[in-house]
Amino acid sequence: MPATEIRTATPGEQFARAFRTDPAAEVRFDFTLSDAFQPTADRPRLTVRNLFRKVRVDADALVSWFESRPSRSASGAAGERLREADFRFDTAAYGVAPIAGWVQIPERLVDEPAALASFVDRRLMVRLGTAENRALTVGLLSHPDLAPLPYSGSYTQGVLAAFDEIEQTGGTGHAMIVNPRDYYGELVGAGNLLTDLAREKVMICRNRHVAPGHAIVGDFAMAARLLEAGHSVIKVAEPPPGTFAAPGTSVCAEVYEGVALQLPTHFYHVVPGGADD
Repeated sequence: MPATEIRTATPGEQFARAFRTDPAAEVRFDFTLSDAFQPTADRPRLTVRNLFRKVRVDADALVSWFESRPSRSASGAAGERLREADFRFDTAAYGVAPIAGWVQIPERLVDEPAALASFVDRRLMVRLGTAENRALTVGLLSHPDLAPLPYSGSYTQGVLAAFDEIEQTGGTGHAMIVNPRDYYGELVGAGNLLTDLAREKVMICRNRHVAPGHAIVGDFAMAARLLEAGHSVIKVAEPPPGTFAAPGTSVCAEVYEGVALQLPTHFYHVVPGGADD
């Protein structure tokens, strides 16, 4: 007879079990909760975390290296040497920070543990994924060495120019983050463009945290790392002011992540010409 499969309780089931006996329940996990929720298994949509290679960070900070562009005045004359000969090496401390998603428990679910578990596994995890997408995208956009690349022609021309610029630096732009409005309005149906990008194995993450008309194009696999602490929590807690329109029992899912952008020279923020960046 085949061995009986032992099923591990889902995060939602573990929280619902704890919540039945403790209205201030807090459940800790020794993994990143984002890995327990895989919407891409049923829907072909990448999240930002899917674009990076991951590194476990056990300490509060990780000291590592980075390489940045020189000032324009320090750059060598065109044609004298490879452009990366003018890049500067340095060290920096990288770390993780909490990223939280929130829901309010509908009152009737308090006495329905199976439904509460489903609510946490499906709805809270979606809210956590949204918060994670936003935090990682904004983290990239706020990096001081992420260079803007203005375009004056079409959006497609601007995106393709970024891939070219990265290769002129010796890297490979294998992924980009775009707004859904541009994905469906500029990329889908634009001749063979998506087929060409798929042939080159370019990964495309679409999310609303990049402004319409903009894109982040980069060598995500080699030029950056997603840092994660490898632990998470789901807990009843007081949400930040303004999170919800009305009071209620609020539950938070929290992961601890950060981005080490070690080669900002292999990333570009594609922006419309004349944009103030």
